[in-house]
Amino acid sequence: MKKILFITPPYHCGVVEVAGRWLPPQFLFLGASARRAGVEPVLYDAMGFWADHDDIVAEMENVNPDYVATSAITATIPDALRVLQNAKQLKPDVVTLLGGVHPTFMDREILAEHGDSVDYVIRGEGEETLRELLECLEAGGDAKGVQGISFRENGHVARTLPRPLFEDLNTLDRAWDLIDWTKDYTYYIFPGSRLAAINTSRGCNSECTFCSQQKFWARSWRARSPEDVLEEVEFLHTRFGVNVILLGDEYPTNDRARWEKLLDMLIERRFPIRFLMETRVEDIVRDADIMHKYREAGIVHVYIGVEATNQETLDYIHKDLKVETSKKAIDVLHRHGIVTETSFILGFPDETPESIRCTLELSKWYNPDFAHFLAITPWPYADLYPQVRDHIAVTDYSKYNLIDPIIKPKWMTLEDIDRAMVSCYREFYHGKMKEVLTMGDAFKKDYILTSMKLIMRSSFIVEKMGNLMEIPKQMAATMRQMAGATGA
Repeated sequence: MKKILFITPPYHCGVVEVAGRWLPPQFLFLGASARRAGVEPVLYDAMGFWADHDDIVAEMENVNPDYVATSAITATIPDALRVLQNAKQLKPDVVTLLGGVHPTFMDREILAEHGDSVDYVIRGEGEETLRELLECLEAGGDAKGVQGISFRENGHVARTLPRPLFEDLNTLDRAWDLIDWTKDYTYYIFPGSRLAAINTSRGCNSECTFCSQQKFWARSWRARSPEDVLEEVEFLHTRFGVNVILLGDEYPTNDRARWEKLLDMLIERRFPIRFLMETRVEDIVRDADIMHKYREAGIVHVYIGVEATNQETLDYIHKDLKVETSKKAIDVLHRHGIVTETSFILGFPDETPESIRCTLELSKWYNPDFAHFLAITPWPYADLYPQVRDHIAVTDYSKYNLIDPIIKPKWMTLEDIDRAMVSCYREFYHGKMKEVLTMGDAFKKDYILTSMKLIMRSSFIVEKMGNLMEIPKQMAATMRQMAGATGA
């Protein structure tokens, strides 16, 4: 049987790695698709376990695959392309495949500039496209009949018809056995835990102009049944000992009746599992009357996208949200002992030191447990891109990570934005640390303190703080007090 080697690109930016280590679930779907095509899948999680490109080459030499596949967002595309370039240098006749959000929209650019490394770009949802493509190639057929792919032909980029979105998510298989569970897939906040990421739905029907997800999913939303999700949760717990689950979908709560049914089923089964999730502000406010079910079902951490603290900016990015609604949502979560996390975007073209100060002060008023101060990033295919094109000062895609400023505002420099982000982090968490030390909820207090230690040790914070400013003595003292409170 021929082999396909799936490789996660070895990219790191210092924020995502703070919380834990998990495998992006798309590789498990794709692994199952390869099996249906009669090709043996092998998985190498280079990103998760900090492998470098030399390690990846060694793995390719060991596996000797017939196909090499990887996936990319904008920030990871340089590393993903290097993976495929190395595969071709090692074995010229290997077939290389590239999928993900960035390649879906930037396939022409990728194939025009890297056609010697990338044989096929899989656009959009990949499961059926991968299966059909592998079956076609194994049979010696013509790939032009496979929907949803792009490739070079006679010096030009050929694109087949788009593939319709998959109709029934309940029927999609996942190859969970591809994961080497002896490795440390864990949520650092709970020592000894075993972490897995699952999707209960796909898509988002919002219209935020800066976002990639609503564009990738064509502003659609589809969901798995509560029964199907519950079956997977039980399987992961009983078969692999998973006790922390990240709900990786952008919008799991869109259908309240379905979502409440899933909560009721989780409450009834009482799995010893903690859930982490993301959803929309409006749904938290909508579900205020059933928020106790969130907590009883095991949901301990909720991220909601606030993004901005003034209505003008929210309207500018088409975030269908009112400033006061975000405050209500955070307060609802606090009342039920659920850890809250949100983000605030800085660096718009009209940004000023005064507007950033306003964002910081309002972030304190919102008072989430965790706040991220991120740089607006213009994905080259996003609806926002044409509006900010003239202000883009960085073209290195590896910097498009929400951490490195890309847009130069009219009245500020990139360094100004960089310093402002660090200053916001420093001032927000300095106040938050003192608040948490007097918190009465023991679970939440320990959770937040442990998380803060991880944040302060992250490469992002250490590098930014070290390069741009010293930690004030008062903050350092608070950090030492915090470390003592958690036995560090």
